[in-house]
Amino acid sequence: MQEFEFTEINQPQKGDTVLVGMSGGVDSTLVSLLLKEQGCKVIGVTMSSWNNDLPIEPSPDRLRHSCYGPDEKIDIETCQKFCEENDIEYHVISVKDEYRKNVLEYFKSEYRNGRTPNPCIMCNPTVKFGALLKGVENLGIKFDYFCTGHYAKLVKANIPLEEILQNENEKNFTKNENVNQFPIFISQAEDGTKDQAYFLNRIKSEVLEKVRFPLSKMTKKEVYEEARKRNLQAAEKSESQDFVPPEIFEKIFADVKSIPGNIIDENGKVLGKHRGIEFYTIGQRRGLGVSAKNPLYVKEINKTDNTVVLSENDGLLAQGLIATNWIWAGNFAPEKPFYALVKIRLASKPVEALIEKAKEDYPEGSYKITFTEKQRAIAPGQSAVVYINGITIGGGIIEKAFS
Repeated sequence: MQEFEFTEINQPQKGDTVLVGMSGGVDSTLVSLLLKEQGCKVIGVTMSSWNNDLPIEPSPDRLRHSCYGPDEKIDIETCQKFCEENDIEYHVISVKDEYRKNVLEYFKSEYRNGRTPNPCIMCNPTVKFGALLKGVENLGIKFDYFCTGHYAKLVKANIPLEEILQNENEKNFTKNENVNQFPIFISQAEDGTKDQAYFLNRIKSEVLEKVRFPLSKMTKKEVYEEARKRNLQAAEKSESQDFVPPEIFEKIFADVKSIPGNIIDENGKVLGKHRGIEFYTIGQRRGLGVSAKNPLYVKEINKTDNTVVLSENDGLLAQGLIATNWIWAGNFAPEKPFYALVKIRLASKPVEALIEKAKEDYPEGSYKITFTEKQRAIAPGQSAVVYINGITIGGGIIEKAFS
């Protein structure tokens, strides 16, 4: 694979009109104030996804404890107050229908099919960078850039896309008139502990043309320091929580009765009972309700026979995976095998692998990824994201692992 350099694209300048996606947290609040301080016209916008469809009461401590829930009202009030105090135009955009279809229903369907979904990865292209911006457009609001508090960089390479993936002097991508030879790529942020490039892999390059991440060169520590210098209330708030905590998870799945089944070992021996496959994930150890001489982990989740298969740790190792439903930077699709780094979950490090088109009986556009070293707990439903020189080339949804 050819080595290449890239250049970080420009951030908003004085006089630009910037739309800032606000959550009430320290990151987006600081972004709003920094851009205003440098002379940009700032418009704050918050998406409203809560549909009042679950029996959940707002948090008594007035702190938001999950991504989805009635506590979004708390964040909207916080954002509104901040914008009023700082003379920033502010709007709330309802994305309830899109969120329910693309995030909630997807979330439930994947778990009920024995897979492990990543709702944030699906929310970003369809809701945060999709329905939200469409709602702004419907209000007739014009802007130069859409800015968020994500920790990631946006870059352009100094060579054409076809050269980046050149293999044996042949062009390694589908000849498609929509291929952009110099697309915007998402690159990992300066703060590796907060890098969110993995979550953003499904946002298409053409959408990124008007997106900016002003915190790309800052660490979380620096963000808090700058926020406290400005006496921002958001600097005292805790970090954003997961999509849903356990108690909300239970209520999301209460619409359909769970179907108990057998927990078995790799030989089919029954070890216990599970309460429904939606409550288990690949690699899980705790909460299995079985006892064994050695630690056991979830290796497979089979919807067909409604079983959860356990193994010892070595049983979780796999040589590779098949991934479908790919998004590639610049709309290209590689035709020939190439080596790159691949990340299979947010918490894992990118590792070397061979990426090639899948020849098995999989949907068109599927790819086979073979790692140079076996990887642990590859979970169908999660994303496999491909990196070259630290930038995101593409990402697909894991269909299955293979030994």
